[in-house]
Amino acid sequence: MQALSVAIIGSGPAGLTAAIYTSRARLQTTLFAGLEIGGQLMYTSDIENFPGFPAGKSGPQLMMDMQEQAKRFGTEIKYEQITAVDFGSEPFRLWTKLPAGMTQNDYKNLRGAELEAAMATIRQDEATYSAQTVIIATGASSIMLSIPGEQEYFGHGVSTCAVCDAAFYREKNVYVVGGGDSAMEDALALAKFTDRVTIVHRSDAFRASKIMQERVLNHPHIKVLWNTQVTQVFGDGKQVQKIALLSQGQAQEVPADGLFLAIGHRPNTALFASQISVDKVGYINLQKHDVYHTATSVEGVFAAGDVADHRYRQAIVSAGMGTQAALDVEHYLLQQGSS
Repeated sequence: MQALSVAIIGSGPAGLTAAIYTSRARLQTTLFAGLEIGGQLMYTSDIENFPGFPAGKSGPQLMMDMQEQAKRFGTEIKYEQITAVDFGSEPFRLWTKLPAGMTQNDYKNLRGAELEAAMATIRQDEATYSAQTVIIATGASSIMLSIPGEQEYFGHGVSTCAVCDAAFYREKNVYVVGGGDSAMEDALALAKFTDRVTIVHRSDAFRASKIMQERVLNHPHIKVLWNTQVTQVFGDGKQVQKIALLSQGQAQEVPADGLFLAIGHRPNTALFASQISVDKVGYINLQKHDVYHTATSVEGVFAAGDVADHRYRQAIVSAGMGTQAALDVEHYLLQQGSS
C-alpha cells in the first residue's frame, strides 16, 4: 500500500486547480484522473467565459494546460480509477482494483446495492493507497436522453449548458429539452441571442416554478412543443443539422442547429455516498465549519466543484472551489503537524 499525503480524486477544473495550489505549497499531491483527464470540458469545443482568454479557449486545451501547470509544480497524475474508499479511520484508504471478471464499463454502470456489494468485495483486499487527506472533485454528469446521435454530436450542436454556449447560437434555430427551472433558464439564456427557441417537453405541463414558467410562456422568442420527445439527432458528421420528434404517435424531422439538454445532473458520488454526508440527490453536503468551508462530514476529507455545487456548475466556480479546498487542506495539514 502506497502512502500519500494529498489525494485528489477527479481531474476537471476543481481537481486540477486544487492540485496546482497544493503542489505549489510543497504538499506531496497525487491526482487520480480516472481513465481520461479533464471532465466535461473535454467535450466543450470553445470556452469564451473563462477569464484570461479574450479570444476564447477550447475545453480540451484548457484542461491540458491545467494538467501541465499542475505537473510543473510536482503533481503526480495517475490514470487510475478509484473503485472503493474507506474514510472510517485515518489514514484513509483507496482502492483501484476491480472485482474479478468485471470491466471498468461494467463497474461504472453499477448502482445501489450492486455497487455496495462490489465495493465490499474490493475492500476485502489490501488497499492500493492510503492518504492523509482527500479532495473529492469527481463532478456531476449531465443526464442524457440516450438517443441515437446524441453522443456523436455532443459538443457539436448537442449541449448541456446554455449559459456556456448560448452566444455560439446567435440567430440559430435551437431546441431545449426539459420542463424544470433549468430548462426555463436555458431557454431564456438562448432567447437573448436568437428568436428561434423551442422547448420540447414530454408532458402537458412544466414542473418549473410559476414565475419561471410565466417568463418563458410570455416570451415572444420562445415556443413550446407539449407532449413531445426528441428521438434522434442527425448531422453532417461535424455539426447537428436536424432532430427527430415524436408527438402523440406522430413522427417528424425538423431542422435544428442546436439541441440543449436540461433534464438534470447526477453528482458522481456513488463511491462516497455511504462514507460521507450527501443530500437526497447525492450532492456532497459541505459542513458549516468555522475554518474549512470545503469540509465534508469526515474530518480530513474535502470536496470541490460540481460534486458539491448543484446551482452554478461553471468551470470558473469549480476552479475557485478547488482553490478553497487546497487552501483548506494546507491549513488542515499544518494544524495536524504534517506536510
